Amino acid sequence: MANVTVIGAQWGDEGKGKIVDWLASRADAVVRFQGGHNAGHTLVVGDTTYKLSLLPSGIVTGTLSLIGNGVVLDPWALKSEMEKLQGQGVSITTENFGIADNCPLILPIHRDLDVLRETAAGKGKIGTTRRGIGPAYEDKVGRRSIRVCDLAHLDDLGPQLDRICAHHDALRAGFGQPPIDRERLISDLREIAPFVRQFAQPVWKRLNEVKKAGAKILFEGAQGVLLDVDHGTYPFVTSSNTVSGTAASGSGLGPSQAGFVLGIVKAYTTRVGSGPFPTELEDEVGQKLGERGHEFGTVTGRKRRCGWFDAVLTRQSCAISGVTGIALTKLDVLDGFETIKICTGYELDGEVLDYLPSHAADQARVTPIYEEMDGWEGTTVGARSWADLPAQAIKYIRRIEELIDCPVASVSTSPEREDTILVRDPFAD
Repeated sequence: MANVTVIGAQWGDEGKGKIVDWLASRADAVVRFQGGHNAGHTLVVGDTTYKLSLLPSGIVTGTLSLIGNGVVLDPWALKSEMEKLQGQGVSITTENFGIADNCPLILPIHRDLDVLRETAAGKGKIGTTRRGIGPAYEDKVGRRSIRVCDLAHLDDLGPQLDRICAHHDALRAGFGQPPIDRERLISDLREIAPFVRQFAQPVWKRLNEVKKAGAKILFEGAQGVLLDVDHGTYPFVTSSNTVSGTAASGSGLGPSQAGFVLGIVKAYTTRVGSGPFPTELEDEVGQKLGERGHEFGTVTGRKRRCGWFDAVLTRQSCAISGVTGIALTKLDVLDGFETIKICTGYELDGEVLDYLPSHAADQARVTPIYEEMDGWEGTTVGARSWADLPAQAIKYIRRIEELIDCPVASVSTSPEREDTILVRDPFAD
């Protein structure tokens, strides 16, 4: 099986951008299958840094890049992102880029509702990016969405607008806001429609065609398994399924095509926004991890919370997503630590757990059980083979493999594409 599915195995921000960029350079097609422009993938190619939120990472290398039906699409954000990349010399055409015509749109009313809710929630806020992702997914399952294909039929939107307004106007009134300006909304859609429609196509059909031609397909996930709306730390999660199984439903290519499932895992743990975080370090060690790892969100710029590697959560994520192998990133951030800790279990009310319980209150109360290891002297920065790594760093990697019950497929030792130790080639399986 030549295909590869990439997912984040923690709370996102694991360094997927670099890994996906490297894989995309060897793939024939890359497809985003969930999320929206709340994702943040940073690619460093030579002296140039590209920051992507919505576009598949393959676009930088000219690989066929597709946005699947499982994504919620903000057409204005897409246009802005494309213009920025084109300004950096990236070619984006109807030949190398496509959007699923059944993809739901994020509208200005979705952004408005997201901001109103988060602002009013106070201490109960989820920690969203306030970009309208959640409300757009709500309208999708509520059968109120305006989709990409509707942009060719704007004169026939009356019944859909009635459903949208019946729902949103009541919510807006509750926040003291005026009803939706239907004329303004239609006007905005008419203006953006020609730009979006040129890329619209049945992506499921395009993918099946390239599959039959023997192409290598890369399924690109966003966020991380611990933010999955079903399997994550609910309610502090995103609004889509981030697990590998979504690659099928979010792209239109059957589950048998998922191929090698690569879980991206940071050598320590980070989280952006609210929610439980058993191994969080609110001391100088956590501060050091954040500073050395440059832990600020690509999309929001928010400072990431940092902590020791949580083997319990990562093992859980790998099991739920059927991960074949992991790509371990940011190992170099741990250089020079005298002692390194790994969470191997939790204690809750006198009971030892080897999984994270489902209830948010229990998640917040678990106490991590740590195993300590000696750190290593010297540097792992730029290592491209096992021989370049300190012996203790290799021991740390091997212990992670044991604890998460999943092998390491690669180790990343810097943001540069070439600074990677390849153990198992996902496309070779």
